Amino acid sequence: MIGRNLTYAMLDALGKEIVTGGYNDRPFPTEAELARQHDVSRSVTREAVKMLTAKGLLTARPRKGTSVQPASDWNLFDPDVLRWLLDRKFSLLLLRQFSELRIAVEPAAAALAARAGDPDRIAAIAAGYERMVAAEVGDDDPLEADIAFHIAILEASANPFYAQFRDVVTTALRTSIRFTNRFKGRTASLPQHYDVLEAIERNDPEAARAGMVALIAEVMTLISDAERKA
Repeated sequence: MIGRNLTYAMLDALGKEIVTGGYNDRPFPTEAELARQHDVSRSVTREAVKMLTAKGLLTARPRKGTSVQPASDWNLFDPDVLRWLLDRKFSLLLLRQFSELRIAVEPAAAALAARAGDPDRIAAIAAGYERMVAAEVGDDDPLEADIAFHIAILEASANPFYAQFRDVVTTALRTSIRFTNRFKGRTASLPQHYDVLEAIERNDPEAARAGMVALIAEVMTLISDAERKA
């Protein structure tokens, strides 16, 4: 357990340093150098490097050593990589890219959820909405309630590929809500979320799709306005 904890601590430190540009102007250290810098064993170092390689952040070549991969090769669907991205300075570009992905995925997931009509999964969406209502009066966490609503829709799509977007959507919402708090002073529109829920409950795929588009489009409009003023 201690070795595993050391590995994950090293993984987190190195991953964050790579994603935030710590190795942009210097070569990635050798295994021996990393072990010495972090005061860990070579086996811990080797495992952390192997995990970073699997995430697309590093590559190892014979006689050339280990080097940092360009951002285009990173696994952006990996929750650790997403978390490290958020450790960088706030970026409107990143927020827009998150939102562009969301508007491509979530409306389709809402339509599929309405078409599937699974009572238990729809109940989970409703429970997420009720958490949002409770959060309005301080009885729940606004961010976690909003995330629960959107993740429940992905899972209600009855399509495992959409469900796999949960980490991306969670990260995107955390970024988006920080942004909307800054520019609009609130986290979510209850009427807009209710429209999506109600359309799913009455098995209306097109209304569910349109409702989710409207939800995300509002954020994209705020982003465009902020980009023009930047």
